[in-house]
Amino acid sequence: MSFSSEEICEFPANYMKGALTLAKLALGLTSPNPAVGAVIVKQGVVVGMGYTQPPGSWHAEVMALQQAGAKARGATMYVTLEPCCHFGRTPPCTDAIIAGGIKDVHVATKDPNPVVAGKGIAALEEAGIRITVGELETEAREVNEAYLKYVTTGMPFVTAKVGMSLDGKIATRSGDSKWITGEESRRFVHELRNIVDAVMVGVNTVKTDNPRLTARSCSGKGGKPKKQPLRVIVDGRGSTPETAQVFREPGNTLVVLSGPVDKARAEAYRQVGSDVIELPRKSAGESLVDLEQLLRELGKREMTHILVEGGGKLVGSLFDANLIDRLIVLIAPIVIGGLDAPSPVGGKGIGRIREAFAIDRMTVIKSGNDIMISGYPRRPKVQENCGAM
Repeated sequence: MSFSSEEICEFPANYMKGALTLAKLALGLTSPNPAVGAVIVKQGVVVGMGYTQPPGSWHAEVMALQQAGAKARGATMYVTLEPCCHFGRTPPCTDAIIAGGIKDVHVATKDPNPVVAGKGIAALEEAGIRITVGELETEAREVNEAYLKYVTTGMPFVTAKVGMSLDGKIATRSGDSKWITGEESRRFVHELRNIVDAVMVGVNTVKTDNPRLTARSCSGKGGKPKKQPLRVIVDGRGSTPETAQVFREPGNTLVVLSGPVDKARAEAYRQVGSDVIELPRKSAGESLVDLEQLLRELGKREMTHILVEGGGKLVGSLFDANLIDRLIVLIAPIVIGGLDAPSPVGGKGIGRIREAFAIDRMTVIKSGNDIMISGYPRRPKVQENCGAM
């Protein structure tokens, strides 16, 4: 990775903001590692820039140091996450920073990973390097929100995306859903797929829409996606057709069944190239997959960020279990109507309005002719009225 003199000249005046821009370039490349950006500045001039490379390759700090070379001595580094201080696939970044002669390090946010967790900052301070922590911390934590959850809980971060009409429908009464949202919104969804580890859908979505669930965008080198996400089909009864498009696309597919599994069905999915896992049923007499256990299983497979694209039953079940971390709603300026037309969130739902999820840190922007609402669902703590007023 290298940067031209023109790119350096166009660098933002706020160096940490520039480091965050670099970190975003690493999203989709680094999992299960964090996406980090680093900038080295000497006498008001950017002399080195870098962002985290794929696992097993160099971290952002080392990339920036390699570009800066001897100019790093006596310079200031801006980095979006606390530098690592342990041996993993690569040596500690703290050692490289100390050896490079950096005199000041600005850290946007500390790394809660137990093997780092303040130890990186302590190692730099012990070497006589001045440390400043907290510049653009909120923005830095948002860039790595999936990593931060994963490294502290072992669970992947779950983003649910729904596209619906103005009256809250995801298809017509006949099941037709192509296309509700516009081209720009669909392009945004491909960008989302480009940065997550897996895309999850329910079996009914596969049978009704026969989606490809691939990333088709121009974010990667040569106009190709950075990678293809794992395609996860939640299918309690094993009714996904082996002829579905998801089994013929580049990348890997995982069919999730609830036990006891029909061995012939499981083998049929393996024959079309899919992996299969069997999880216990959520409760006796049901075919529903235990979604929390599924997420824990995906976490064991180093999946840090899951994009859920439907359908309504799956999204509703995740809401019921309070397992959605971020919600993105794309609303098209059309009206579908019909009592039998499906809605984006099924499941059991709530009994009282005061139990409804509130959306924190909500943003609203235009996406072509559509409206995109994004935020973080929060289930309120409901206290029972134990006495008369």
